[in-house]
Amino acid sequence: MEKKILLTDCPDAKGLIAKITNICYKHQLNITKNDEFVDRAQGRFFMRTALEGIFNDDTFLEDLDMTLPQGAERRLVASGRKRVVLMVTKESHCLGDILMKCYSGALDVEIAAVVGNHKVLQPLVEKFDIPFHWVPAEDLERAQHEEQVIEIVDRYEPDYLILAKYMRVLTPEFVAHFKNRIINIHHSFLPAFIGAKPYLQAFERGVKIIGATAHFVTDDLDEGPIIEQDVIHVDHFYSADDMASAGRDVEKQVLSRALQRVLEERVFIHGNRTVVFK
Repeated sequence: MEKKILLTDCPDAKGLIAKITNICYKHQLNITKNDEFVDRAQGRFFMRTALEGIFNDDTFLEDLDMTLPQGAERRLVASGRKRVVLMVTKESHCLGDILMKCYSGALDVEIAAVVGNHKVLQPLVEKFDIPFHWVPAEDLERAQHEEQVIEIVDRYEPDYLILAKYMRVLTPEFVAHFKNRIINIHHSFLPAFIGAKPYLQAFERGVKIIGATAHFVTDDLDEGPIIEQDVIHVDHFYSADDMASAGRDVEKQVLSRALQRVLEERVFIHGNRTVVFK
């Protein structure tokens, strides 16, 4: 008995739920969970359908294509563990959180490798028997450095690339190579305080909340489709360093939740927005 997830994204129309579920029934597939959402402003329908049974993917998708409206997008993906590669610089809190949750089973993911532009986190990674690749950026042009990173990452054929505090701006060429597969954690509640030193920006602005944002990476810095966000309250007693310390807890929680949603195929990207089924 196989388990797969059907992801449907199409123009809204009457009877879509019935049409899709009838095709599932025709193919003798059992629906174990179904979530749907209509974006009325965009006239767009989204549905995530968890299925189990014996699949003939080609005929099943052909039947769907004959039924769904023009402009529909649909994917049938296998349930189960995904592979990721993590990219890091020097900060350990997001990396350590993911490593521990993977080790304990709280996060069902295979960490194929970790790539860093510094060696600082290599001992931590190797404690979990995970390959660590050091690709120093000094004395290399950005394009050359990224070529080396791509060559390493591609060996592992990951489903997603996770920037666990990888503090470098990626080129459009790198982003295009892993289109819609790079997840970043930004230490700010976007769209506020984009770019470097957001906690210093927040401190100087006198904010009363700080937060973190997990998003897909696009060519626009820190402006990709948002997956998950959270905030905590602060006050005038907090220095910029205090805010950064408190923010690290939010960052690792937000990244972990975002990764969980993506790994479970609960996230649809539509333009620069997401639909996230929880």
